[in-house]
Amino acid sequence: MNFSILTIFPEMIHPFLQHGIIRLAIERARISISSVDIRDFAKGRHRVTDDRPYGGGCGMVMKPEPLNDAIQWAKEKSPKSKTILLSPQGRPFNQKLARTLADSKGLILICGRYEGVDERICYDFIDDEISIGDFIMTGGELAALIIVDTVTRLIPGILGGEESAEKDSFENGLLEHAHYTRPRIFNGDEVPDVLLSGNHKEIDHWRLESSLMRTLLKRPDLLRKKPLTEHEANILKKWGREIDNIIQS
Repeated sequence: MNFSILTIFPEMIHPFLQHGIIRLAIERARISISSVDIRDFAKGRHRVTDDRPYGGGCGMVMKPEPLNDAIQWAKEKSPKSKTILLSPQGRPFNQKLARTLADSKGLILICGRYEGVDERICYDFIDDEISIGDFIMTGGELAALIIVDTVTRLIPGILGGEESAEKDSFENGLLEHAHYTRPRIFNGDEVPDVLLSGNHKEIDHWRLESSLMRTLLKRPDLLRKKPLTEHEANILKKWGREIDNIIQS
């Protein structure tokens, strides 16, 4: 997978590449990441990449010429890559979209700045617009790095175990179950006995119940959208009966 990040601040990208899973993925040649300085494609001594908006108004708009040339340069390096603009007006980024992007040959991620980019770039050169949330940031660099991180860990062979990504939160429509490690007792709280039992069937059942409980308490909206398995539905019905008994007692 090849990632090209188009930005006017490439120095923001470089530290991210030197740590954790991303660094290992680069060293193992599973991914490549290049930061492309849009200013390198700007004309004139001052390499200007923005200008005042037509029609007036506050702020500045990223000029189309440098962006066009930077996109074309990145396309020549990776012709099969998808070109994505990071924008608050894009479709929401989630785990399902991340899995779709992980199947791509490459991603060209354009980091907007100021009030946005000239609309003609969106018409002619963008395959998709993606937003990481309903809030405004000063630029798309952090959003681009979030996408790189999320997509990279979904590439087969990147994580330590093939099942690691599949058991993450959101992969099956639920939040992930609770986790425990040593020591066995911390601040008077003990690790649940079932996790020490060695009975993998009971452990799997406990983890499913933990996952359902965390989702119910923290993100009930996910449960409303999720097609429940028969086993999951039975667990929730059992809780419902127990709650009814408590209310009626």
